[in-house]
Amino acid sequence: MSELNEQYQHMIDDMGVPGLIIPLTAVTFFRGKNNDIPPEILKYKPEGITLTSCQAARQASLGDAVCLTRDNIGCVAAAITFGLVNQNQDSPMEGPRVYTDLMKKQAKEENRFNPPSPKDFTEGRVYACKDSGCDNFALFGPTDSGRYQNVELARNAVSDMMAIQPPDTHAVFFFSKDFSLKGLEPDVIILSVRPVELTRLIQAYQFNSGKRVLASMGGLRVVNSDLIVRPYLTQSINISTYCLGARLIAEYEGDRMGMGMPYSDFKQIVKGMADSKTGFPFHLYPDADNTQTYY
Repeated sequence: MSELNEQYQHMIDDMGVPGLIIPLTAVTFFRGKNNDIPPEILKYKPEGITLTSCQAARQASLGDAVCLTRDNIGCVAAAITFGLVNQNQDSPMEGPRVYTDLMKKQAKEENRFNPPSPKDFTEGRVYACKDSGCDNFALFGPTDSGRYQNVELARNAVSDMMAIQPPDTHAVFFFSKDFSLKGLEPDVIILSVRPVELTRLIQAYQFNSGKRVLASMGGLRVVNSDLIVRPYLTQSINISTYCLGARLIAEYEGDRMGMGMPYSDFKQIVKGMADSKTGFPFHLYPDADNTQTYY
């Protein structure tokens, strides 16, 4: 059993509800000059398809590890966030991508569709497709309002979405609590939680730290920016609702939200859960015993 699995099992056991499942995804970055990605990880690169970060995170929580690189990431925005591509690149990323393929399906003339470049995302033209006059970037046809009212609002919103820029990432590995590889440690842990579970996790974190947990959230780039890169760069917990892509593409369930944190904070929560279990009787919380199978 991996250390991560042991930590997870301790946390669940100390919550005192038999059969409780809180989906967990671990994320590790491979960055910098050293491009030596273990071959055991590279074998989890999807072949012949692309996946969004939302899809990769959900697959990993179900036990299917995913290695995302510039070649197979299905969302240009996530490629920017993870530092797989320069946010100001003015040419489109090559090949089909899950997210931009949705735009192509809505385009009046698919054979003349020009996908957006990373710069189109950064400058707000994609997310304010109606205001920018970029009908090709609409996700929901000619009546699509876009994600923001105008380009200026979209540009400002994007500037608040944390990203690894300039880019220096070679791969991002998503894996489950059951995955084990010597020397591999998560950078970030994501827990997919119901509000009642989030309550108890925050109580466990505060028991030994006394620190409040702040939430910075938006309506877009939640999994890649809010739940992975923000905790990674700030080294602090963040909480956010799942976004448009997570809900419609990865199909996260309606009663779930995300809690992203550095691995060190996850271990602190596990310890706090054990230390405080007699002071917070989670099993008595309304709906705490909702142990229906997730997904």
